[in-house]
This record gives sequence, C-alpha cells and structure tokens, in this order.
Amino acid sequence: VQLQASGGGLVQAGGSLRLSCAASGRTFSYYAMGWFRQAPGKEREFVASISRSGGKTDYADSVKGRFTISRDNAKNTVYLQMLSLKPEDTAVYYCAARLAGSDSYYTATVDYNKWGQGTLVTVSS
Repeated sequence: VQLQASGGGLVQAGGSLRLSCAASGRTFSYYAMGWFRQAPGKEREFVASISRSGGKTDYADSVKGRFTISRDNAKNTVYLQMLSLKPEDTAVYYCAARLAGSDSYYTATVDYNKWGQGTLVTVSS
C-alpha cells in the first residue's frame, strides 16, 4: 500500500483542520492505520490510531477530546479531524499503515512499516 497525506495548512489557534490519507491498493481494510507528528527538533510522536474495522481507536493524551481518527474502507482513506488546535500542535503529520492479523490498533512508530510523505500543520497564536 502507498499512502498520500493531505489537508495540512495554516490555521489560527482554536481553529480546525481535517487531514486525509489516501491509500492505494485493494487491501486497505487489512491495514491498521495511525497518525504521527513531528515538530521541528523533536522526535516523531504518536497521535492516533485505528483498527482495521474502525471499531477500535486510541489517542495520545495531548489530543484526546480534540482529535478524532476515522476511516472509510470503501474509499481507502483514513481521516484525522482536529479541533481546538493549539500552537503546540504545529508539526508535520504523517499517516502510517501496517498489515494487521486482528482488529487491533498500534501506537509505536516501530509498529508501522508504511508511511506517507507528511503534511504540514501550522497553528498560529
């Protein structure tokens, strides 16, 4: 599977954005998906993840209650709806995928072996 992230941009604090990650191939529904981010000078960190069916999700504490991950297996796309954005959310956001033998989610970068190119989110104060 190949991944293409989009939807980043410049937004004021308190605003919202929706990121999309389109996947190629016919086996998207076999993949668990995740969103990660990397701010300048920092390591890549987990943001959210979703199981193959979409029935299980997990979030970093820093985004719980503000971000929502979802997927549409018919459209081979995973989304990250981001509300109440803060300047500290500024980062390049990456989507990631891994084949999953069960309906589980994964939260570590090493769990994933497919990565998109990243989309920049900038939140101004």
